[in-house]
Amino acid sequence: MISTHDYANDLILFSLIVDCGSFSKAAESAGISSSVLSKRISRLEKDLGARLLYRTTRSLSVTENGRLLYRHAKLISEQTQQALQTVSETSDELTGLIHMSVPTISGELILSESVAEFCQKYPKVKVEMRLENRFVDLVNEGIDLAIRTGLMHDSSLIARHIIDSHWVIISSPVYLATHSEPKVPDDLLQHNCLTYTYQQGGTDNWLIKHPDSDDVYELQVNGSLAVNNARGIRKAILSGHGIAMVPRCMVHEDLEDGSLVEILKGYGGKKLGVYAVYPYTRNLPLKIRLLIEHITESYQNIKPYFG
Repeated sequence: MISTHDYANDLILFSLIVDCGSFSKAAESAGISSSVLSKRISRLEKDLGARLLYRTTRSLSVTENGRLLYRHAKLISEQTQQALQTVSETSDELTGLIHMSVPTISGELILSESVAEFCQKYPKVKVEMRLENRFVDLVNEGIDLAIRTGLMHDSSLIARHIIDSHWVIISSPVYLATHSEPKVPDDLLQHNCLTYTYQQGGTDNWLIKHPDSDDVYELQVNGSLAVNNARGIRKAILSGHGIAMVPRCMVHEDLEDGSLVEILKGYGGKKLGVYAVYPYTRNLPLKIRLLIEHITESYQNIKPYFG
């Protein structure tokens, strides 16, 4: 008979396996090897005299006994997490290092200042923030928290929605002084449409919608320049070299002061979610949770920038 303490830990590990859907992901989250995790579950099954999981090299399924046990195991896991968080939240101070990856636009627009404010509030917390437009591998690159714009495909990550980023079609008065302003989306085919390439790659297929409906379609535009840097595409448009579809937050102040103008208002069909993303974990560190809350508040404070 194993001890009660070991039973509690094994039940938590069992619920983690079911939640993750695989031994490898659960082992990674728990910080142990897959072989150790397998031995723990095999020992639990032996002591209980019941099979909990069906395992093959390609699939994992839960038995009827396993489903019954999971309900109790999950409750133990949640109660343990709540207990740990209760203790950590009574601590007088936060300490430690946080590794972050954020998009260049958000980093320059809001996150550098927002995170600096957070560090001032918690002086024993240090944040190392990387500004990059690629989707980094959080686990393999040791990233604790990422801010991502776009669809979330990796089911092993937790994504918390922060805000939606609307895109707009813009140009400068300089360009429009010598080119007729587009009145309908198809007019864009006669213009130099500069493209902003971001994250995993950009596209010349602009998402267009009619202002009076939710129907969205792709319009294949043409242009002489594609830029993967926000400042670069903004400068080219300000200089009067064409038309672009970009995140509104990137050009909000230019639109406000008239340096740029929105054209085909209401036809921009692109909207991407902004998310705080972190690896699956049983106990999200308090400093990460508080940083996410602080960042979310910072985004909401400038909500008009995002459309």
